[in-house]
Amino acid sequence: MRIRSIEAIPVSYPEPNDFNALRHLCLCRITADDGQVGWGESVTMWPEASLAVKAIIEGMAQNLLGKDPTHTEVLWQQTKNHAWWYGYGGGIASFAIAAIDIALWDLKGKALGASVVDLLGGPVHERLPAIASCHAHYESIPDMAKETAEWLSSGLQGLKTGFGKRGNARLGYEHDRDVAYVKAMREVMGAKSLMIDCGINVRWDVTTAVRRVRAMEDYGLAWIEEPLGAWDPEGYANLRSKTTTLIAYGEKEWTLEGFERVLATGTVDVVGVDPGRAEGITGFKKVCDRVETCHRQANAHAWSSAIVTAASLAISFASSACKLFEFKPLRNPMQHDLVTRPCDHVDGWVYPPSGPGLGIEVIEEVVEAYRSEKVLDRRS
Repeated sequence: MRIRSIEAIPVSYPEPNDFNALRHLCLCRITADDGQVGWGESVTMWPEASLAVKAIIEGMAQNLLGKDPTHTEVLWQQTKNHAWWYGYGGGIASFAIAAIDIALWDLKGKALGASVVDLLGGPVHERLPAIASCHAHYESIPDMAKETAEWLSSGLQGLKTGFGKRGNARLGYEHDRDVAYVKAMREVMGAKSLMIDCGINVRWDVTTAVRRVRAMEDYGLAWIEEPLGAWDPEGYANLRSKTTTLIAYGEKEWTLEGFERVLATGTVDVVGVDPGRAEGITGFKKVCDRVETCHRQANAHAWSSAIVTAASLAISFASSACKLFEFKPLRNPMQHDLVTRPCDHVDGWVYPPSGPGLGIEVIEEVVEAYRSEKVLDRRS
């Protein structure tokens, strides 16, 4: 088997879980000379990033055509080496490497008739608890509590809420409102896990973070995510010394070296990793191995399409560092329409993906319908 073609496909779609914002991804389709296809994805989020990644993938493709797609580690390293000048420390190049690598693993599994989980050594978990990963949208805290109760009634075992997001929730900006929200969630959730994820618009200083987290600790937070942003080792050390809640960050890193820098601070308990950003399945697995060595927890940031969800599930089941899995609670095109059998939980549990490769079948008509040039043209 040899690689015949590599195509980068920017797509754009409305995301109900993000107040119907238009979000952007760059998919990657790799076709072998026998006609088999592997799918990958980069979580670009912005249209200009998708277009840039498309150009990088097309440039990298010239070095991969004719190669054996089952040599995933070799080809992963080859794409990294190609980016020595414009992407050594991450960025657009890492997006491209991620999309190519995920597609290669998918194609490798299909060629060998094995799931990616098995190719990674097999599942170390029989099942993982599933939680809802949401953005809060409503002004009314009781309405948000009611919605949470509806989501959890399906069996989901926890909730992670993004603060500072689109909509009318205004979470992350006012101490009393934030604490009231957490209190209301605890009242409807019982003993289920509760996490808070501070988005890019939440800009707490250390004093604010300490006061806010201490107040919310009374209601049993499992972890607080990025309360001081992507990188503040001194601030996180201060926060860690004055609170007991686990601290999560890392999802904005690109490479193993970046994650090692975070781990070396000794201030992170839960390391977030997105395979659609951090150099694919190969990159994510390397990070998980390092996280496990450091006796920390890894957590997949799988908040885009069914492709990254499937890739994240494979790694999560192959690594003992991963302890749970997040699902967007509202139906959306890139999760539920893109593939014939969407990934989902069963009574609050998710099980190892089965089937060759990523275990998903992408519906190409849906890809065509959401190509960015079509979607953006319709909106112009």
